[in-house]
Amino acid sequence: MAQQTIRHDYRPGQRQARGLRPHAGWFIAGIGVPLMALGFVLPERGGPPPSPLELTAPITPPAIALLELPEGFAEAGETIILEVRPGDSLDRLFRQNGLSTRDLAALMQLEPARRNLRILRPGDRITVRHDEGALLELSREIGLDSALSVTRGDEGFSAELVSLELERRVADAAGQIRSSLFGAASEAGISDRTIMNLASIFAWDIDFVLDIREGDQFTVVYEELWRDGEKVSEGAVLAAEFINQGRRYRAVRHEDPNGQVAYFTPEGQAMRKAFLRAPLSFTRISSNFNPNRRHPILNTIRAHRGVDYAAPTGTPVMASGNGRIIFRGWQNGYGNTVIIQHSDNITTLYAHLSRFNPQFPHGARVRQGDVIAYVGATGLATAPHLHYEFRRNGVHLDPLRVTLPDADPIPPSMMASFREATSPLLERLDSSASRQTLLASTASGN
Repeated sequence: MAQQTIRHDYRPGQRQARGLRPHAGWFIAGIGVPLMALGFVLPERGGPPPSPLELTAPITPPAIALLELPEGFAEAGETIILEVRPGDSLDRLFRQNGLSTRDLAALMQLEPARRNLRILRPGDRITVRHDEGALLELSREIGLDSALSVTRGDEGFSAELVSLELERRVADAAGQIRSSLFGAASEAGISDRTIMNLASIFAWDIDFVLDIREGDQFTVVYEELWRDGEKVSEGAVLAAEFINQGRRYRAVRHEDPNGQVAYFTPEGQAMRKAFLRAPLSFTRISSNFNPNRRHPILNTIRAHRGVDYAAPTGTPVMASGNGRIIFRGWQNGYGNTVIIQHSDNITTLYAHLSRFNPQFPHGARVRQGDVIAYVGATGLATAPHLHYEFRRNGVHLDPLRVTLPDADPIPPSMMASFREATSPLLERLDSSASRQTLLASTASGN
């Protein structure tokens, strides 16, 4: 039976540069009158969530003096949960539930409260304890491991970010692709996030849009995050194996003494290559490397010395490797173009761009994954796409076939500690992979 090509539903998403920090634009500097900022609510769709806060210690601001507490103020009070719906604001929720908007204005003067309550999204839940509308306590989960806590004391409100204790458990899962990568992940009982992380680990060796086939298998050892006896999320992939068209790939997570985390083969070779095979999330390859291609506009035989990745206008384009921007501007038929100089006399070119990222002007240093520009159809282009070229010593090479140089491996001086740290993960991976092989063999009747 001929191999069946899998439906291409793997989409890494409109990556905005993992190395970028894209969420800064979600925040508005300053609030003026506190209640004016409370009407800003994000729509259900249309952008990334605010970035999680990274905390080293709770922030305890000075208390803000309020009105005197009402006589007979009840200590217990009533607890309600405010659930944000489309179009809601915190001011509106307070009014709907008979809560004091004067208390809201006062607590919004506290920087932790202002920073973590100004932006609301549909589905957010805020817990409030009150006594006949007078606010006693308010809390909002900020991330899996932190929450905003506002309390009322004799001197007024105080606000801080508190840590939520998480338990990390190691789990494993395995699956076989029958119709799609996400379908196999669902059958294996793991989240889309975990299967995306697995795919990103092997992305330098496997094209998850074009290369996956029916019968491909994966095994993954990963973290589960638990809180108060309930699983709340899945964490990092610790070890993984992917068998693609009969070829086996394995990777294990390792953190070096400097806190840098990367994935390596069991032999200590880096999974990451010095260059991305494709510098964007694309819909399809609209034109391959072809020295004898007929140009679609000029209608003449004109060498196509790169790869065209069809993608919607505005799709982020990433630097495929570390380097320095040596050209950024208009270049004849290429339209808006960026050229990056890398080590080993390698250059990469990105053309037909709609616009550039102002964070990376001419001469700027970039790292692999930085968003340098956005897909467009400038120059001699018939539709939105990225034209991408890879040159070594000035010679054009096929970006899809060129052997990409590896990133740095584990240094020999650290191999002993690397093997000691990763051997339990690889044993767990072997055990899970063996079970998957047995199940697949039983299912096939062999």
